[in-house]
Amino acid sequence: MTTDSTGDRSRDVDARFLLANERTLLAWARTSLALMAGGAAIAEAAKSLPGRKPLGAATVFIGVLAALAGAYRYSRADRALRVGELPPTRNEPLFLAVALAVIGVILLVVSIA
Repeated sequence: MTTDSTGDRSRDVDARFLLANERTLLAWARTSLALMAGGAAIAEAAKSLPGRKPLGAATVFIGVLAALAGAYRYSRADRALRVGELPPTRNEPLFLAVALAVIGVILLVVSIA
């Protein structure tokens, strides 16, 4: 056991788990950036796409949510790892997958119409 600067006692954690948690955070960050860039592209560059502004804004908003979800998951997992527990599982990845599927279906429908 070690004590950090705040006085909290935590277990010595295998660095591989902490680094894997950081890589996961970076994956969420990349996904977030891609969604925000894609949303901006939809809103500004897809001139022939009906409803492009709301769809682009929704995509950017989902990107912001992905960034927040990644940060939240990172801190929860970090705390759990430091006390020797498994990180809690939540529905953020499922939410992201469903949101992306919905955006994809909307893009398909409006591009065919």
